[in-house]
Amino acid sequence: MKLSLATRIFLGYAVVLVTFGLVSLFSVAELHRNRLEIRLVSQGYLQLSQDAAEMEMNHANQQRHTARMLEEDSAEIRRAIIRLARVYVPTAFISQRLAATRERATQLREMAPESEIPFIGELEARLAELDSRYQEYGRAAESVFDAFSTQAPDKAAVDRATADVLTMEDAIGRELRLLRLSLSNRIRERVDGAEERERQTGIAIISLSVAAILLGLGATAWSARTLRPVRTLIEGVSRIGKGDYSAQLGVRGHDEVAVLAREFDQMARSLQAREAQIKAQAEALMRAEQLAAVGRVSAQIVHEVRNPLSSIGLNVELLGDAVERATFPTPDESGEVRDLLSAVTREVDRLADVTEHYLRMARPQRPDLDPRDVTAVLDGVLDFSREELTRAGVEVVREFAPTTPPVLADEGQLRQVFLNLLRNSREAMPHGGQLTIATRPVEQDVEVTVKDTGQGMTEEVRQHLFEPFFTTKEGGTGLGLAVSQQILQAHGGSLSCQSIPGQGTAFVLRLPRA
Repeated sequence: MKLSLATRIFLGYAVVLVTFGLVSLFSVAELHRNRLEIRLVSQGYLQLSQDAAEMEMNHANQQRHTARMLEEDSAEIRRAIIRLARVYVPTAFISQRLAATRERATQLREMAPESEIPFIGELEARLAELDSRYQEYGRAAESVFDAFSTQAPDKAAVDRATADVLTMEDAIGRELRLLRLSLSNRIRERVDGAEERERQTGIAIISLSVAAILLGLGATAWSARTLRPVRTLIEGVSRIGKGDYSAQLGVRGHDEVAVLAREFDQMARSLQAREAQIKAQAEALMRAEQLAAVGRVSAQIVHEVRNPLSSIGLNVELLGDAVERATFPTPDESGEVRDLLSAVTREVDRLADVTEHYLRMARPQRPDLDPRDVTAVLDGVLDFSREELTRAGVEVVREFAPTTPPVLADEGQLRQVFLNLLRNSREAMPHGGQLTIATRPVEQDVEVTVKDTGQGMTEEVRQHLFEPFFTTKEGGTGLGLAVSQQILQAHGGSLSCQSIPGQGTAFVLRLPRA
């Protein structure tokens, strides 16, 4: 399932928040556990330990009173000691302390964790055992006190009772010491455990906090990386706004930003193609306006020059006939006059040819489109120009595709275009070279390439090559390529040029298939 960009960023930060929440809950839980541990020790085991210590101290006092009583020989002093023992160290006091301690142990069971229940149960059993022994010890001590209180005690019975009391006192003392030591050890164990848990809890909290921070930094970096294409998109939009339609973001992925970036790239390519199309149309419109203006001027020039030029040519021919019949004082004068008339005739013919070019451009003929074999037309043009090309030292290479389809063209106008291109290629190779003519089918068109090995031309010259009156040749009119392009556009085709300075030039024609 593909998640949106907003959802992924939300999930990333949600994970961070959940992690910090878990760390906080863990900290609170550990603090609560430590609080219960402190309460268990301070309000439970520590109180029980104090009670055990107090009972042990009272029992020790009672033992001292019993020993002092047995050491006295005077009956009066012994009875006084017994009265003091019954007043200040009553046996019931120890029983009351044991009962209070047992009640506190029962209350402790409610706040203690499950792990402490067995120990508390053992503690209650010990207290119950001590209580039972103390009840028995109290009765035995009272019987000894009673025996010593009489005027003539039975010495053998008193000795037996005294031995039993001493034995019970020693056993109860040991039990009380063991109880106090057990509680002290338990307190030490719980305190040590609490300290160890606190240390481990601190390490765990620090580790989890560091992990949460690292996770937060990772989520932030991941979010920044996810949103990085947005900055690229903004820069691309800015470049488009400044007219740079070549901006391509190249963002990969399947999220909204990547889809938007791909749509942006497509839009930029469409705008670039549209701009190129508009530029080409503007250039074509400007060229058409130029040709229209040139056509109007050419028509006026042809109208004003053609008729007088025809009269001049006719008169020069008549004058030449007259010169043939005339006599001159010397042969040199006769030859000079004939050379002058020949020169005038050549110039008149050249001007007539120029006016014919202007007239063709001013009044382009509508092509008569019929299926034509372009290779046959090329063969005819090359055969017609063979002598001229051979004299110029140009080697012709024909690379015609064997399956070249027919094209829709006006054969006369097509021959005019090919002758113009062959003449330009010959003039570009004044010292000879190789001229390659190639044909190949391309999609719905047929492509013809006329390539020479001449001097080539710069990019600046190539950009103005099809403009009317632009020429780099002395005596050129600058109309041949403009007229050729006009003819091909009227055919629904195109004419383009590729040139590298010092390596030659290639003209590429495209004509629609028949």
